[in-house]
Amino acid sequence: MKMIRQVLPIAALVLCPASALATDPTAPVASLMALAETNWSASASGYEDYFSDDRLAALYSTEFAELYRKAAATEDAKEMGSPFNWDVIVNAQDGCPLENLTIEPGSSANGVTQVVARFQAMACFGTQAEFQAYRETRFTVVVEDDQSVVDDIVTDLDGDVLSVKAILRELAQTAN
Repeated sequence: MKMIRQVLPIAALVLCPASALATDPTAPVASLMALAETNWSASASGYEDYFSDDRLAALYSTEFAELYRKAAATEDAKEMGSPFNWDVIVNAQDGCPLENLTIEPGSSANGVTQVVARFQAMACFGTQAEFQAYRETRFTVVVEDDQSVVDDIVTDLDGDVLSVKAILRELAQTAN
């Protein structure tokens, strides 16, 4: 009987790998954090947009993607090339290659899962505690069309909670 219990989860993955992995709430976060690691690596050849059309369609909720597109249509965003003038995933304008990245699913209720990415983003600047400190980015993940997608990105800015979705909503209201 023990063998059957061990084989069934593996058989489920083999028989329907897309659906088994599609609802993994850490999957879209892992994708974004891998991109953040690439963007912040010492050998980065250029910046890849977290909000490209392909990523908006695959990694983000419909509402988040719509808000982003509206916010990106504002005059300021068009001029800057983005609604943001900082990296909203790492919550920084300057930094180092990311170190010691972990991604953990947190609480889950009413179809919403909080996923936490924890990392060091300033370690190359020195050994002082302020540079060795860990940062956290919290992702609100929902399931749409049997796919886990990011519905918000939340960071802490000097003790204040910073919701990317709230910022997008505010910016979208100013779009023509």
